[in-house]
Formats: sequence, structure tokens, C-alpha cells
Amino acid sequence: MYELATEEVNPQRKATEFIGSIGKAIYSLIETILVALVLAIVLYLFIMTPHEVVGNSMHPTYKNGEFLMANKITYRISEPKRGDVIIFKFSDTQDFIKRVIGIPGDEVMIKDGKIYINSEMLDESNYLSSSVITNGGEYLHEGQSITIEQGKYFVCGDNRTNSSDSRVFGPIEKEAIKGKAWIVYFPFSEFRIVQHESY
Repeated sequence: MYELATEEVNPQRKATEFIGSIGKAIYSLIETILVALVLAIVLYLFIMTPHEVVGNSMHPTYKNGEFLMANKITYRISEPKRGDVIIFKFSDTQDFIKRVIGIPGDEVMIKDGKIYINSEMLDESNYLSSSVITNGGEYLHEGQSITIEQGKYFVCGDNRTNSSDSRVFGPIEKEAIKGKAWIVYFPFSEFRIVQHESY
């Protein structure tokens, strides 16, 4: 019978192997972080854009301080529709969240506290209380009607008495639209898929 030789463990070799395994773990972690960062940048630049709801212009549908994600792809392959909740660039430092009320070619009128599209009263009962009154503004006055030009959209906040929108500053350009609201992701207790109307 032959006796197997026992291999002596070299402390220096053991330390080198341990340091090597730590190095591999760190490299793997850095690689994972870099991939995640690249994916996040790609998502931010081309697919999604985050938005914080500031103010009460969309209350109670969307509340002040909520964070949502908007889809940037949708309007590259389709046009905004009435009832869509959108994020658009209002100024160099401010984005707004509003609801699309009128699309190109629509005749929009405010009469007796209600919005009329192409002479038909808009049914907003799914997201507005029956007691909500829509007043005119500096751009669109009570009893006045306007026809929306091509490439422009008439938008309103759901909180009609506390919203600066197309009634005040007129229709917005399609190029100003950054995306279609998709999910509310913060606070976590309010996580939900954004509901869009169709009318």
C-alpha cells in the first residue's frame, strides 16, 4: 500500500487566493453596477422619463409629491388621444402633467361650466365630480370656441379651479410632449398603473 502524500498548505498561497477571490467579487460587482447604469441611462434617454407631480392641478387624480414614470416611445409611433395623461415641457425649468382634451381639428368650447368638443359636451364623469365647474381663462373665454391647429393639443388639469392650462396659455405643440404617463411609483403605497380615458 502506498501512503498518499499530504499537501502542505502554503499560507502565502492561501492569502493570494483569498485576495484574488475578493478581487473577482469586486470586479463582478463593478461590472453589474456599470451594466445597470448603462441600462438606466438608455431607459431615461430613449424609453422612460420620471416626473414629480408639483402642485394640485391634477388633484385628486394625481397628488402633489407623487412620482410617476412616462413612456417616451408611445408618441413616436402614434398620436396623442383625447383623455391621455401627458407630461410636457412648459418652460426650460418646468414640466407639466395635464390631460389631453382636444386634438388637432377639434372645435373646443367652454359653456355653462362644461367643455364641448365639436358641439358635444365632454363626458368627464370618470375622473371629475359632477360639481366641478370648468371656467374660461385668458386664452379661451366662457362661450367662446376655438379650432385646434394641426400639431397642437388642448390640455387641462383635472383640478379645474386650480390649474393653469390651455384655457390660460393655449394649445401646446406636439414637440413639447415628453411622454404618456405610465405608472405612479412613489410613494410605494400609491403604486398604480395610470388610467387613461377614451372619448
